[in-house]
Amino acid sequence: MGKGYSTEEIRQQLISVLDDSVSGMSGVEISEKIGINRITMSKYLKVFAAEGLLRQKNIGNVTLWFLEPGQESFNFPDDYFKVIPQYLEYLVKGTEDQVFSLIRNCLHSGGTVNRLVLEVIYPSIEHVKKLYDDGKIGTSEQNLLMTTISKSLQIFNQNQVVSDPKKNVVVIAADAQSRLNSEASSAVYHSDGWRVSHLGDMSSAINVLFDLDFQKLVGKIWKQKPGVLIIIVFSQTDEGLNFFADSINPIKEKSGKNMKLALCGKVSKKSKIRADLISEKIEDILQWSQTVYENSK
Repeated sequence: MGKGYSTEEIRQQLISVLDDSVSGMSGVEISEKIGINRITMSKYLKVFAAEGLLRQKNIGNVTLWFLEPGQESFNFPDDYFKVIPQYLEYLVKGTEDQVFSLIRNCLHSGGTVNRLVLEVIYPSIEHVKKLYDDGKIGTSEQNLLMTTISKSLQIFNQNQVVSDPKKNVVVIAADAQSRLNSEASSAVYHSDGWRVSHLGDMSSAINVLFDLDFQKLVGKIWKQKPGVLIIIVFSQTDEGLNFFADSINPIKEKSGKNMKLALCGKVSKKSKIRADLISEKIEDILQWSQTVYENSK
């Protein structure tokens, strides 16, 4: 670390120095402008390049440094409102690299996974669905945009987090349309220190053997039954929620009070689905999960 500077201060100064530099700058030029010795600056440039903030181009014996697209200095929590339209613009009109750089920049600027997922990713999923429903994009483009969002979520999962063996969660998508929502919630649980088992789209497993298959899985991932195990099912239909609830509830009853079931989706008023929590809002389920864990101590 440079004398008198924090890593965050150096990062912000780099963004400021390189923001208007179309032709790039050498390490010597950067170190002079920021006021850090050349050797120390060289180490920081390599670190920030590995993080995705910078890219380098070698011209003869000179290495020029450039900002990756989508880099700017954010000040969270005040700037979350700036990220939402920028993410959507890069997603729909820009490139994958711009989307990924923006997410990394938010994380390096102190943005939390919880708020980025709930305030940026979830609205973007709904925006893409609406574009498709309104006939503004076709199936191919919808799949491309959804894949880019999915890759964005993997950036959150790359963060090293020490998980708590007493906080266990299994996340299921009952249909392909719910897969991204399940991925998004899994990213938040991961960042909050939960041991996450994300099963993805389980629509192909809807058959009479699912309960036996799922019971074997629970026996492996929750072998000593430490703490709590919360199972979350995302579905766009009553049928999906009904099937998984009917299959999981008997297993839950055998496993004891520390295994819970939450369903995320719209349920008709006439439905008789049983679960510990049913909500359309993932925020409710995330908060409830933490409360369940706290109460289990």
